[in-house]
Amino acid sequence: MDRDKNFPFSDDHEAGDDEIGSDELLSNDSLRLSEGANILVRLHAVRAWLSRRRDEATIEVGEAALSLQQMMQEQAVETRPRRRTHQIEAVQQQFLRAQKALSESQQRLSAYEEAQSILEDCVAHTSGERVLVEYYLTLEELVLQSQEQVDETEDRSPWLDAMSDVLHRIEHVGIPDED
Repeated sequence: MDRDKNFPFSDDHEAGDDEIGSDELLSNDSLRLSEGANILVRLHAVRAWLSRRRDEATIEVGEAALSLQQMMQEQAVETRPRRRTHQIEAVQQQFLRAQKALSESQQRLSAYEEAQSILEDCVAHTSGERVLVEYYLTLEELVLQSQEQVDETEDRSPWLDAMSDVLHRIEHVGIPDED
């Protein structure tokens, strides 16, 4: 069998080297779809982006948890009382920041997981071109309800920010460009 005849591509371009998969292309934040792009392509772009964001949030949670764990281990090892009392306030501030980072990354992860679940529910119960519209409206209602519950003195929550990002993504790829 002639290898070059059956496999016309050279070994220089084997899968995994420099090629980018469709999910990576569709999850790109600067993705531009043509006006005539099929609803399935638009839907896949939202799914791929959500999956990428969920994966990134999962990594953030892991890194924040690891940082917090390392900080706690360092505190358990520290035995010099004079140094410990001298730095206790700084250590407490670091610990609070690490806890806050973990909490915020968990909230973002929760938002992306919830957004994925809602998308799959919309896909299961809506057909055709209306899928992304129904998805957008469902998320928008959820965001508005959450905004009402957030106290005016409180900063925006990471969950709310992540859901707002999802809404912007749907606007970006779900609605044809009208140039």
